[in-house]
Amino acid sequence: MKKIIKTTALSLAIALFAAVMPVTAAAKDNSVILGGQPFGVKFYNDGVMVIELEEFFNGSHYVCPAKEGGIEVNDVIKKANGKEIKTNEDLMEAAADCGGKNMSFIIERNGKELSKNITPQKNTVGSYLLGAWVRDSCAGIGTVTFYSPEDNYFAALGHGICDRDTGAMMPLGEAELVSAKISSTEKSSTGKAGSLNGYFTGNAIGKVTKNTANGIYGTIFDNNVPDGERIEIADFDEITTGDAQVITTVHGEEPESYSLKITGIRNDNPRNNENFVIKVTDERLLVECGGIVQGMSGSPIVQNGKLVGAVTHVLLNNPEEGYGVAAQFMVCS
Repeated sequence: MKKIIKTTALSLAIALFAAVMPVTAAAKDNSVILGGQPFGVKFYNDGVMVIELEEFFNGSHYVCPAKEGGIEVNDVIKKANGKEIKTNEDLMEAAADCGGKNMSFIIERNGKELSKNITPQKNTVGSYLLGAWVRDSCAGIGTVTFYSPEDNYFAALGHGICDRDTGAMMPLGEAELVSAKISSTEKSSTGKAGSLNGYFTGNAIGKVTKNTANGIYGTIFDNNVPDGERIEIADFDEITTGDAQVITTVHGEEPESYSLKITGIRNDNPRNNENFVIKVTDERLLVECGGIVQGMSGSPIVQNGKLVGAVTHVLLNNPEEGYGVAAQFMVCS
């Protein structure tokens, strides 16, 4: 089996994995406007995600109150003593103000809410701690797959936004889509995924409303969907091995078409974002990027004049190859 690294589209702060089917809008005639443009996202959790549990010295021995109270990595802390926790600072302040008393927490684990009781302890400098490292937000750059102009909808990434350390799906609180520009590329090589490097170029242009296994989805503000020709979305059984094109942006803001091959069909599971195997054949993309790089996630793949899918992953031991998710599975009519 080939070892893989997930193509971390939001390469500043994100890994991937997920398990929720998307529910998106689509044009009635099953056609959309092709993407390929880079975008930035500012993602804020619904609560704070526990990414590590760590013991600390309380003056006599090492303790981890969070672990002792039943907290686990990937838990999402929603409330502390009845107060909503939205940021890392909220949690730090709640622990600091507890006075050494037992605290009640509401957490989310695998989609279920649980209650936990934890008593923070002092470290050697007198600060009350839980022994939990948490994350409340992330930011990065990815690629739009398609737009639906009827309702100003977009689909992007081809996979979910997940924590870079744990790989767990990040709970969506609020997230903004912003315009972005690619300024440079770092080539992929055997054993290492490269990246598209860029920066945000403006204010919010849209809002992310869903974070799912097969992509992120949301609305574009002010009827500002880019102009472009419509393209029909292929059914899964229309995808074949052979020549195809990937539409992506490796310079600036304008996408270009590059050649690739679909070399294998893996599965027709709509909950799996590794539905077919791709291999970059375009010499320009091989020279510039070494194949597939982080930031290309969501780049649309076209075959026989139809949108068949989007780039999702790169094979770590051969970055010329990767996986694609079927476009049909990024859309529910």
